[in-house]
Amino acid sequence: MNTQSNEMPKTPLGPATTPSATQTRPMYWSIRRELWENRSIYIAPLVIAGVVLIGFLIATIGRALALVDPEQKVAVLAERNHFAASVLVAAAFVIGAFYCLDALHGERRDRSILFWKSLPVSDLTTVLSKASIPLVILPLITFAIVIATQLIMLLLSSAAMLISGLSATTPAPSSLQQPLILLYSLVVIALWHAPIYGWLLLVSSWARRAVFLWAVLPVIAVSILERIAFSTSYIPKMIGRRLVGFRTEAFAGNTHDVIDSVTQLTPGNFLSAPGLWIGLAVAAALLAAAVRMRRYREPI
Repeated sequence: MNTQSNEMPKTPLGPATTPSATQTRPMYWSIRRELWENRSIYIAPLVIAGVVLIGFLIATIGRALALVDPEQKVAVLAERNHFAASVLVAAAFVIGAFYCLDALHGERRDRSILFWKSLPVSDLTTVLSKASIPLVILPLITFAIVIATQLIMLLLSSAAMLISGLSATTPAPSSLQQPLILLYSLVVIALWHAPIYGWLLLVSSWARRAVFLWAVLPVIAVSILERIAFSTSYIPKMIGRRLVGFRTEAFAGNTHDVIDSVTQLTPGNFLSAPGLWIGLAVAAALLAAAVRMRRYREPI
């Protein structure tokens, strides 16, 4: 008579398998976390783009429709509009700066750092994911929004011409050079401003309150001390060059010229500029200090 065995089927014993760091992709999910928690990263540029479009409707479309001369209408509607790109690029820098000031300070203030430190994500991954927002994510978002805004402007100009009975003179789409110039400009600005973002992240990881003041006041104090002690202004000039000095390194011609041709781009000169590599080295040192500070700094 056969009896049913209650024993479990035997399986070969082996080491337990756990997902590796590559499979879990901690950097990817850390960046996703930043986008989930900081919706202003993409909402603020969209709001600014909407304001720019409203201004375009009033200042350009309204002015063109009010004109009687068809040639003047065409001249107004066909002129290139660089204002939208300039405003959105400047806004991306401001958004990135304020994001960095709150990136590491915010999680210490609301004590959520205790939860995030319990996860198998290193401090290096966390800081690099936060640094990637102003250096990579914001430029990409800005690029997409600027292109979309310019396309909407083109459609509005074409519609205004159709309303005016000027369909035969509808402006041609923008040159393919413009997206390339925009992408190049965003990469240049992000790399040039890297030490600024590194400094703001370091202050965010250290300051207990008034993060903005701790980021700005030491620079102002050192500049005043230099002026009083040595009657020089090297530090303000250095900061000014770090803010806008990329223009002379990455583009040819006068610094006030409108960049509308790829012949004005000088990537070789930019990549060989000592200021670029010195800034990147300083940014790396500041980010390393921010990693160490996050590792040992307690919640507020």
